[in-house]
Amino acid sequence: MRILLTHTPRDRDNYYGEEALAALRRQGELRLNTDSHPPDAARLATLAAGCQVIVADRQAAGDPAVFAALPDLVAFLRVAVDIRNIDLEAAGRHGVLVCRATPGFADSVAELAVGFLVDLARGISHSVCGYRGGQPPAARMGQQLSGATLGIIGYGVIGQRLAALAQALGMRVLVSDPHRQAGPGMEQLALPDLLARSRFLCCLAPATPETEGLLDAAAFAAMPRGSCLLNLSRGNLVDEAALEAALDRGHLAGAAMDVGRAPDQMPSPRLAGRPDVIATPHIGGLTPEAVRHQAFDTVRQVEALAAGRLPEGAVNADRAHRLERFGIARPDAAPG
Repeated sequence: MRILLTHTPRDRDNYYGEEALAALRRQGELRLNTDSHPPDAARLATLAAGCQVIVADRQAAGDPAVFAALPDLVAFLRVAVDIRNIDLEAAGRHGVLVCRATPGFADSVAELAVGFLVDLARGISHSVCGYRGGQPPAARMGQQLSGATLGIIGYGVIGQRLAALAQALGMRVLVSDPHRQAGPGMEQLALPDLLARSRFLCCLAPATPETEGLLDAAAFAAMPRGSCLLNLSRGNLVDEAALEAALDRGHLAGAAMDVGRAPDQMPSPRLAGRPDVIATPHIGGLTPEAVRHQAFDTVRQVEALAAGRLPEGAVNADRAHRLERFGIARPDAAPG
């Protein structure tokens, strides 16, 4: 089996690791991307020529041109949960299997959210920057998290973990999610009611067409004056012009973000540079434990292919007729 890993050398160190690399090498001929930047469609097709499997970082897009150019390709494995930049229709048309990893980053992202909460409540970054700049900051009143209200939009694996941590801190937890029921001791609310009652609001909903721009000017206006926003989901969910306006007029006291609308879901530099914003460069899942979890999901998927089994995490197995090259019978196509 010939396998391409698309990560740049730097991203390979950060998001895959030597242990997973060694495990991949045991499954076949491993080809590495030595470029310093993520491959575009043409470059990806060149790198993957002759490969049966692509193990793709989150920036390597599965464009129609990629699938059309790679007749040997059997599987496109994403080392992440988010597969929005993989064209599933094109993959299925060419019989290529697409797989995703499971969310092994819940603890990592939830812990970063707790750090954001403490920082927003106590102004830690503001004080640190003042001291480092040679201007000792004035002592200012903070807020105790115990007894404060945290609203969580999206009660998936990260939302559930953050809710448990917030409860351990003594916070009141409100949840808005049309698909999942809040846990014990929490209150389930429609989004407008949650916005109106949240001193801290954490966005953890998935990025879908329905959630595009979910937090807009009307949403920020509905929040209590002096409240704070945290975004650890995707930049697509936040109207950044509306957020900036809400911060400018003092309606929101601050914001913390690990994601934004800059390339690779990075926080937008304009917002990140504000003194009332805490920003980190999309590091929510960047811990050894989280990285290892997702890397080894793809290792197990490659192992399954090599053994003639359908991998876990497959999202279009009913159309992946090239699986037959590995002796894998695809499930029957869905009716209609």
